[in-house]
Amino acid sequence: MDWVARAESLLYDGEVIEADVRLDRGGVVVTSHRVLVFTPDREGSNYRQVDRPNVEGVDVTTSGDWSFLELGVKALVVGVVLVAAGMTVSLDSLVSNVSLDSGGAASAVGIGGMLGMLQTMLTLMAQLDDLMRLFGGLALAFAAVVLGVYLWSRDRLLVVRVAGDDDIELTAPDDESVVERIQAAIVPETPPSDAEGTAQPPPDDPLP
Repeated sequence: MDWVARAESLLYDGEVIEADVRLDRGGVVVTSHRVLVFTPDREGSNYRQVDRPNVEGVDVTTSGDWSFLELGVKALVVGVVLVAAGMTVSLDSLVSNVSLDSGGAASAVGIGGMLGMLQTMLTLMAQLDDLMRLFGGLALAFAAVVLGVYLWSRDRLLVVRVAGDDDIELTAPDDESVVERIQAAIVPETPPSDAEGTAQPPPDDPLP
């Protein structure tokens, strides 16, 4: 149902429509008393009304799923640290010359199994820098995918700022003139004051 076209049915007695702007499936209707915002394409209620004095203005911003951004940044940091550590630290030279194979002497004293386990650990340590580079590269690839999803999820939003309440978000139009029309209808320009910008005293002021 096109409620923007049927906004007259929502008016109070004596209330008149001053401007209406369509935005995709919704839109904004500015009356002499209120701002009626229809958002059927957004989450939550399809309609909100705000008294004109409580509307502070209109902004255009972008928004996305912050969970993807947070996850992508964490994966990026982990990937950079692992790759940097793998490129900086070389464990091959530290353990390549270490050998715990003592022949039958270790078996004779009953520690052959323990020495074999330690030798296996040293072999794994020699490959640790390669593993850090490998997992660091995988973390960087994962970060690139997640950050790409975040950029894809970003929306350009038209935000009606409301004093003392949650702001209202709509899908922003590509035409900037539409935003200017809404801004001009909601917050009209202040009429010019006197030539010198000074306020005039009331007629009954004893000291004009």
